[in-house]
Amino acid sequence: MITRTMPFPDNTFVPLLVLALLIVATHAAKCPQQCVCDQIQLTVTCVNKNLTEVPPTVDEITVKLDLRGNDIQELPTGAFRHTPYLTHLSLQRCNIRRVKEGAFRGLGRLVFLNLANNNIDILYQESFDGLSSLKQLMIDRNRVEEIQPGAFAQLGFLNLLSLTHNQLVYIPNMAFQGLQNIKWLRLSHNSLNYLDIEAFAGLFTLNRLSLDHNELQFFPTETMTRLPEVTRLDLSYNPMTYLGEESVSMAKLSHLFLDHMSLQDLANTAVSKSPSLTHLDLSHNQLRVIQPFSEGTPKLARLHLTGNPVYCNCYMRPLREWAIRSKVKLVGTCAGPLHLSGELLEAIQPPELRCQSQEAMLKAEFEEASRRGPPPTEEPERKVKCPSNCVCEAEIHHSSCENHGHTKVPRGFSPDTRLLDLRGNNFHYIPSNSFPGVSQVVSLHLQRCKIVELEDGAFSGMKGLIYLYLSENLISSLSPEAFKGLPQLTYLHLEKNNFTIFPKGSFKLLPGLLALHLENNSIAKLEANSLNGAEGLRALYLTGNVIDHVSPKALEQATDLDTLHLAGNKLKEVPTEALRKLKNMKDLRLSGNTIRWVGPNAFQPLGISLRELYLDNMGLEKMSHSSLAGLGSGLRSLFLEGNNLEEVPDLHPLTSLEVINLADNPLMCDCPLLPLRLWIEKVNLKVRATCANPPELKGRRVKDVHVFKACPGGEALPSAPSAKTPKATKPKPMHLSRAKQGKMLKSKLPKKPKTKVAKKSKRLSMA
Repeated sequence: MITRTMPFPDNTFVPLLVLALLIVATHAAKCPQQCVCDQIQLTVTCVNKNLTEVPPTVDEITVKLDLRGNDIQELPTGAFRHTPYLTHLSLQRCNIRRVKEGAFRGLGRLVFLNLANNNIDILYQESFDGLSSLKQLMIDRNRVEEIQPGAFAQLGFLNLLSLTHNQLVYIPNMAFQGLQNIKWLRLSHNSLNYLDIEAFAGLFTLNRLSLDHNELQFFPTETMTRLPEVTRLDLSYNPMTYLGEESVSMAKLSHLFLDHMSLQDLANTAVSKSPSLTHLDLSHNQLRVIQPFSEGTPKLARLHLTGNPVYCNCYMRPLREWAIRSKVKLVGTCAGPLHLSGELLEAIQPPELRCQSQEAMLKAEFEEASRRGPPPTEEPERKVKCPSNCVCEAEIHHSSCENHGHTKVPRGFSPDTRLLDLRGNNFHYIPSNSFPGVSQVVSLHLQRCKIVELEDGAFSGMKGLIYLYLSENLISSLSPEAFKGLPQLTYLHLEKNNFTIFPKGSFKLLPGLLALHLENNSIAKLEANSLNGAEGLRALYLTGNVIDHVSPKALEQATDLDTLHLAGNKLKEVPTEALRKLKNMKDLRLSGNTIRWVGPNAFQPLGISLRELYLDNMGLEKMSHSSLAGLGSGLRSLFLEGNNLEEVPDLHPLTSLEVINLADNPLMCDCPLLPLRLWIEKVNLKVRATCANPPELKGRRVKDVHVFKACPGGEALPSAPSAKTPKATKPKPMHLSRAKQGKMLKSKLPKKPKTKVAKKSKRLSMA
């Protein structure tokens, strides 16, 4: 059968042709001038066109937009509202300085965003709002120095976040909150020298973390334990000199890179808490002798020691024997003695690793040092860069004059010095301009130097200083001018000095100050406007003073304060009014104060933000039933041990608690305590709570006693095991009398708890 297609009549074909041409013309008109548009691939390319804004005429159906190499200095709110179907967006080299809140709102399909090579310095709270499908975010080679809380809260599907080659110095708690599917976080090539304990909290899916090429001086043990799924950790090129016992405690870590650092020694148990470790890279450090690792790393297969001055004598025999026994491949060569120099560690047998006589060994070491050391002409130059009676290590940029009896601050340190340790000397006062020529010092130690006074401009010129340790001196007052010229100072330690009054206004020249330590002084009060000039402060440590009063306006300038330690003072009540404006408070410690009563709504101002609350060892006798009102899903830890509580407030709203301690309280195991007993039954937590009264229940765990079955509402609790029920308690006869009321009631009693629990769990899952 043949089907013939009839041609269009002339009067029909012409209008259709015109219509088709009009459609093409319309689409062509939507391509921005100077851009190249591909209507088939739905891509628009506007590279190096000197554009100063996102072109408003990009076709709505575009899926890939390339704007590299333009001059778009600010991305305004809703900058891409006309292109809701974008999946890929490239904005490299556009001189972008600021991404305003909601700039990407409406791009719910975007999976790839590249902002590399711009001038962004702050990541604001809602900068990435709306990117609910984003999987890769590149912000490399910008000037990012601050990540505001919640900056990534909307990026629940992000797999890769890259922030390399920026200016990050510090990672605050919960900085990456919201990244529920993150796999790889890249923070290489920054200036990171401190990570808060909860810096990576919530990153339960993170597999790989890159922290190489930073300024970390110590392994951040507590921070890393919060990363349960990390398998690869790169800390290469950080100035660490020592790895202590059980430093690395990461259950799934398999690859650890600690190469090109300044390690001179490490404990044999350093990685014993990382049972999955297979590859450990310690190459290009300063390790001369390494002890066998403890048996805590049964899977270790490769140990890289290339580039270390490993001296292959009898002190290395235990490591070689351990490597053979544990089937660990040693990668590297011997640096000495001369007859083994250059030999592969893997090829040397234990009997070859022996020590000569002391005289011969010293001679061999001297010959080796002469052969491999720097030319003699360089030695005088190094000595010139280090003051007398001090030790300077050029390779790791550390200089130390610790405990050498100096009465004046030595001069003549290398301009490359990063860590300057002067603790334990007798300076008494620090005159103006005491540290010329050391502008790159990051950490300055002046503990135990009998310092009474800091003159104005004492630290002038130390523009790179981040840590300043003035602990254990005799300082009682401070002039703001003393800190002139310290634009990056972040951590200031003034604990164990002679302060009796809070040094109000002393920190107004420290715009970057985040943490202030004033523990163990004799400060008696926090007066109004105490933090005037320290508006950016995040952490204030006042443990161990004699504070008995906190003015309602004492802390109101520092609205970003997230850590406040007031333990071990003389407070009589919770300073609720002073906390009212601290909407970001996460860690509040009031332990050891003489607070006997906590009233209603004592912590209401902190309801949304508070994570850790310490109310232990205060002699606390009573808490209002609503004293914890407002503290709901945010609170993670509650410490109430060591008090005199017979009852506790309602804990049911605290749905996210991970730690609670009620030990050493004289709890009265009677009906008023039933809400606690019901709560214990509901939560999956280890609750340390024991009865003190009545006498027959003393010492029993609250969870194990069954007097609560007799209380109104206690029917939902599990029945008491008959063998362990105390004879003198009342619940048993009451329970039996109820059971005798009828067969139907008796058959229903075991089912009630199950029904209620099911309803509760259903309600929780819906919430």
